[in-house]
Amino acid sequence: MNANTSFPAEAETDVPVAHNGFAQWVKNRRWFLLFVVAPTLLAALYYGLIASDIYISESRFVIKSPDQKRSQVSTLANLVQTTGLSGGQEQTNEVLTYVRSRDALKALEKDVAVRDKFSTSQGDFLSRFPQFLGDNSFESLFKYYGKMVDARMDTETGTAIIKVKAFAPQDAYIINRQLLELSEALVNRLNGRAHDKAIIEGQKQVELATQRVKTSRIALAQYRNSQALIDPGKQATSVLEIANTMIGERAALQAQLDLMQRLTPANPSIPALRNRINAVTVQIASQDSRVVGTGNGIASKLGGYENLLVEQEFATASLNSSNAALVQARAEAQRQQFYLERVVDPNTPDTPLLPKRLLNVLIVFAAATCLYFIAWMFLIGILEHAPED
Repeated sequence: MNANTSFPAEAETDVPVAHNGFAQWVKNRRWFLLFVVAPTLLAALYYGLIASDIYISESRFVIKSPDQKRSQVSTLANLVQTTGLSGGQEQTNEVLTYVRSRDALKALEKDVAVRDKFSTSQGDFLSRFPQFLGDNSFESLFKYYGKMVDARMDTETGTAIIKVKAFAPQDAYIINRQLLELSEALVNRLNGRAHDKAIIEGQKQVELATQRVKTSRIALAQYRNSQALIDPGKQATSVLEIANTMIGERAALQAQLDLMQRLTPANPSIPALRNRINAVTVQIASQDSRVVGTGNGIASKLGGYENLLVEQEFATASLNSSNAALVQARAEAQRQQFYLERVVDPNTPDTPLLPKRLLNVLIVFAAATCLYFIAWMFLIGILEHAPED
């Protein structure tokens, strides 16, 4: 009987002992449980039951120009390039900067309603936009956009990469596809600006040279009309040729007169011959005066004519040079055109790549453990160096 009645008493005493032992164990490890175990459990709860699946769509592209020498390094970018084309590093950086910019986000808001895709109910309250304790402003959206869109250069392959995260595979694909289209449009705009700048400057020079030619021709025509001359040089040459012919004729007549005076001094033809010689002499003097000797002579007008003629020749040469430069500028602009070549088109992901649930829980546990032991060692050091009372 005594044995039978002793068991309940022992059981009654064991429960408080066990309860007190567990409470003491918890009390002794309360800081570890609070700063390590609790965050790990919360992380496991969030990533295991709450965190939404995140899909990633990836695309790759290169910027190529037909006038650049191909790199000798064997990379994926070189393999996908066609003959005579090579990558434009500077233009690729400009495109990637644009993809990460507010302008790209504004275009996405207009074209594909990116705000609604990031705010979908498929995302959990900590992952979707607006984020926990955040607002719905554009600046907040831009910060969130920077987390969901990654645009960078892959130095190993020489290709540019665009990665888009979304809570639905189709949303990730649509945003990535639109970013590629916006990038192609940007490259085309940059080409248009460079092309227009070169062509407009060349056309401006051609217009100036054309106006100069017109002005010089009008001035030359006005001078010809005012001076009653077509080509002073040719006209002076013609006058001099006539004068030279008359001089030869006068010399022949003079020789005939001299012969006649020696042989037949009384010849009645001598006076007529003298008159002819005098008439020819007058004509020679008249022709000479047309060229030189007066203010209205051809020689006095030749200087102004030649100045205008030289101006016209220079203007014509300048026009030819400007036209050649315009043709060269067009060819150069064509050679400097850049093209966005898609290496990998955006994919529609069929499996969520994020979040990495187990890895994230382990990271939380490891980080919390490291911080706990750092704080513990720091506290121990303080206690060891504290003065004893």
